[in-house]
Amino acid sequence: MTQPMPRGHRVAGALIGSAVGDALGAPFEFGPPGRFSARFPSPARGLATEMCGGGSLDREPGEFTDDTQMALLLATSLVEHGGLDEADVFDRFRPWHTAAGEHSGHSGHAAGNGSLMRTAPAAIRFAREGRQATVDAARRISALTHGDPATGEACAVFHELVRVTLDGRDPLAAVPAALELLAPEHRARWATVLAPDWSPDRATEGNGAVWPTLGSALWALRHGRTFADTMRLVIDLGGDTDTAAAVTGGLAGAVFGIAGIPMRWTSVVHGRVPGCPDRLWQLAHLHHLAAILDGSPERPYEAVETRGLEPREVAEGVWAADLDGARHSSTDFAVVSLCRTGTRFPHDVQRFAYLTDDDANSELDAVLADVLDDIEALRADGRPVLVHCFAGQSRTGLVLRAWLRRSEGLSAAAATDVVGRRWPHLSLWNDSFTHALERVH
Repeated sequence: MTQPMPRGHRVAGALIGSAVGDALGAPFEFGPPGRFSARFPSPARGLATEMCGGGSLDREPGEFTDDTQMALLLATSLVEHGGLDEADVFDRFRPWHTAAGEHSGHSGHAAGNGSLMRTAPAAIRFAREGRQATVDAARRISALTHGDPATGEACAVFHELVRVTLDGRDPLAAVPAALELLAPEHRARWATVLAPDWSPDRATEGNGAVWPTLGSALWALRHGRTFADTMRLVIDLGGDTDTAAAVTGGLAGAVFGIAGIPMRWTSVVHGRVPGCPDRLWQLAHLHHLAAILDGSPERPYEAVETRGLEPREVAEGVWAADLDGARHSSTDFAVVSLCRTGTRFPHDVQRFAYLTDDDANSELDAVLADVLDDIEALRADGRPVLVHCFAGQSRTGLVLRAWLRRSEGLSAAAATDVVGRRWPHLSLWNDSFTHALERVH
């Protein structure tokens, strides 16, 4: 089921996909089945999207919950200590959970999904160390707060499936081997809920327990064709929707990659972590954290100054600029950023497409379709759209030409001629973009 793509795309997809799922599912928590599709029968790409906010804690659109807060506490501990320091992790978890012994005293409630919901960063961190190391880490981190060993086994399976996916293999095909890693007394029950013919309507507990949470994640992954499909399936189950979607999002993000997650969702995911109230986590921070967890030494991105090309209208309601030209443009624009920007712009609508100016865009057609669909929806909502990349040349030129192909039915050659006359900064050096333009309908 996996497609070839750079490992970094999968790593970012796993971490950001989990946060996206959490924020997407939060407004529907503890509700009945089908509420997500009832509210959003079709994709909502305009000014208002499926990242609708609200819920029991009245969160902002795109704001994640304690699921991601705990994941980020775990992630920062792993980064700061260069590995697993269990005492440090437990201290960071204190605002939410008591000791493992107290949890085990609650019998039927001990095998909750609380340790599974937060484990995506550790799955990324230990994936390169091999099967046994990642499984051991999963169990040790789970045991810090959850006394029932079934929760550790859930995390062990999740870690192993993420590991094989980051390596470019099919997680569904890896389930039988993952089951062999479990303690014999747990294996049969997990084999039941992870089986290809299992479905959530066969669950014997609510999805606040680990068995149906992980089982539902694999069920959604089997039946969803895209990241968005997978999220719709799992959130429509109702119940503990934020956690179920966070777990599913971690796996699905690793499968479909960061470029496979709709930009209208990734662009708005955000939140604060108790203990660090002055830091607002946003997409760029999650990208950087994912890379560090996977062993990259890269520093946080700092945008250098660009020429500051003034926005120019290239097609009706669709404008072009470079990075600084867009950053300082009128906030009436809905901005589509095709490059890293460092800090966010002051615009109330800014969407970030994961597009690199090379031939490494393994999901180029999907990203381009996502961008064009959002431009169309934003224009339908009456907003002028400003498209930019770093220099306003290659990536910007691709999207402008593709937009003219779609909106005016021009050939690739005619669209290139029009953009070249209206936006003289157009660059045509990238052959992969030229080929992608031919595939736009």
